[in-house]
Amino acid sequence: MNTDQPINREEPIRLFKSDFLEFFSHITPQAVALLWTPLIILFFILSFRNLQEGSSLLVIPAGILIGWFVWTFVEYMLHRFIFHYHPKTEKLKKMFFVMHGVHHAQPMCRTRLVMPPALSVPLAVVFYGLFYLIFAKLLSAETWLYPLLTGFAAGYLIYDLTHYNIHHSKIKQGIFFAIRKHHLRHHGRCDFLRFGVTFPLWDYVFGTMPKSACAELLEQMNSEDTGS
Repeated sequence: MNTDQPINREEPIRLFKSDFLEFFSHITPQAVALLWTPLIILFFILSFRNLQEGSSLLVIPAGILIGWFVWTFVEYMLHRFIFHYHPKTEKLKKMFFVMHGVHHAQPMCRTRLVMPPALSVPLAVVFYGLFYLIFAKLLSAETWLYPLLTGFAAGYLIYDLTHYNIHHSKIKQGIFFAIRKHHLRHHGRCDFLRFGVTFPLWDYVFGTMPKSACAELLEQMNSEDTGS
């Protein structure tokens, strides 16, 4: 794998020598929807089955909304601190290029705009374990577990499908256009800013939203001077 391959080639950058591994580095948004929609529906059904006696039905929509909001925070943190981590060793550089760098090298590649199951499934297992540990075990609030998981998983699916459409949609007005413009600017010279893909609020909260075009250019110049 060569991490210095030309940008925007029509042929997808090859990541693995193995055809088997290379096959699983590509996925379509339709496949992602087919994979995760049944799980979201299952979590939604379990939200009702798991409703404890005396609990209000409002727990379910409230939990879904909170779960989605938690996802937007996780989306920001993963994008900023994991996907854009700058490793020092060549081995780690290659690993992070496979994880996210390839997307910046070739942002219009249709089969690398959504997260492949090789990455999303292990992350899903980890987050399910965290939610279960916190809400079912530590807080004894099992009623909230599946509504939160429904919103969290739906948030992830919305993120993946939104990200795909950001790069290929022709919509030029409304909220989606504002989100699209926000993310495409992240793909410009200042890829160390604007990490929120579906929910830019976190960029304002954590100071990764430039106040002006001049401020953004100054940030870029400072970054280049320090070699960061």
